[in-house]
Amino acid sequence: MTAPHVELFFDPICPWAWMTSRWLLNASQVRDVEITFSLMSLAALNEGRDLDAGYRRSMDDAWGPARVALAVENAGGNQDLADFYTAFGQAYHVGGLQDRRDAAKTALEQAGLDPSLLESYQDSSLDDTLRTKQKAVVELVGDEVGTPVISFGDGRAYFGPVISPAPKGEEAGTLFDGLEAMSRVDGFFELKRSRTVGPIFD
Repeated sequence: MTAPHVELFFDPICPWAWMTSRWLLNASQVRDVEITFSLMSLAALNEGRDLDAGYRRSMDDAWGPARVALAVENAGGNQDLADFYTAFGQAYHVGGLQDRRDAAKTALEQAGLDPSLLESYQDSSLDDTLRTKQKAVVELVGDEVGTPVISFGDGRAYFGPVISPAPKGEEAGTLFDGLEAMSRVDGFFELKRSRTVGPIFD
């Protein structure tokens, strides 16, 4: 029997995508599942939108980590992208390294990747590719959502899951089972409750 394939679309700076990615990796320890990490771009999603000044600065700066992630993928493929994402998240989300360029530099070092890829942080020539990737995600899931986005295949994707902290062990597997089953229901669109906690990186 072929293992189910899950694609997780993420922006490196999103703490919620980070925890979803850790849940998926935890689930893969107790369930037979193939995971692909794919880029989306909060900077591209929010381009031209009327945002408050602080969030606008954050979105303008979000291009940098996404550019480096794209350059990593272009140079070495999906496994290198996954390794970079893990190292970036450990530095930025878990470790609290707030300067995103420094976090990208640390991630390249920790993942054993070419340090010259950091030069892509300011390379705006990569932005059209990021816009194209973001457009493809919007075509899958709609434009009313952010990151993460998860797809179980068959051209259907969902925003989320938004979880805090990331489940581990059999709890991670049980959540995977439920979401995978949900994805097979053609008429299912939305399930939500008010979030009462912030990101818990444990």
